[in-house]
Amino acid sequence: MTPRTTPKRAPLNRNRVLRAAIELADEGGTAALTMQAIGHRLGVEAMSLYRHVRNKDDILDGIVDLVFAEIELPADRSSWRAVLRARSISTRAALGRHPWAITLMESRMAPGPSNLRSHDEMLAVLLDAGFSAAMATHASNLVDSYVLGFALQETSFPFSNAEELAAVGGDLLAQVPVDEYPSFVRVGAELLASGFDYADEFEFGLDLILDGIERAVRGS
Repeated sequence: MTPRTTPKRAPLNRNRVLRAAIELADEGGTAALTMQAIGHRLGVEAMSLYRHVRNKDDILDGIVDLVFAEIELPADRSSWRAVLRARSISTRAALGRHPWAITLMESRMAPGPSNLRSHDEMLAVLLDAGFSAAMATHASNLVDSYVLGFALQETSFPFSNAEELAAVGGDLLAQVPVDEYPSFVRVGAELLASGFDYADEFEFGLDLILDGIERAVRGS
């Protein structure tokens, strides 16, 4: 009889710990991140994790950096506007996959390499396009604030697509007295009839912001 062999477990390392942590955060938010829960996910004792991460703050820094690593910049960086637009769309998509990261993206005091690289490459594009340091800061702060704010707002909506919005919106409008709030009812009814999708508002607003930045740069 051939002896049964036990499959070897992949060696524990920092990347495996952080990947397990980001899975837990995606499932239950950062409150789900305990050493016990991460150890259970990996099939190891919680104490063994401390060889690879210092504490929960170290884990949060690490998984936020993993989210930054998902943000893509286009290979062609000749147009600052195209780069900021593409980066913003990619950032929103990453936050859609990891909504717990929205309030952490710009708050960590020990930014990782992907975080620093993402900001450095964006600033390099702006500086190469002739932005001053101050204007590059204004532009990046404004765009990032819009992206994070929009992503945060999306997490609170009771719908996730145009079909769900139509159902929720119809129920809402049915409860609103048209004689007291005629403009609200009119706009809501017209939007629902047109197949309005709130997700489309993101790029509309983003383009308005980029237009404003462009005018500011030309006037400076």
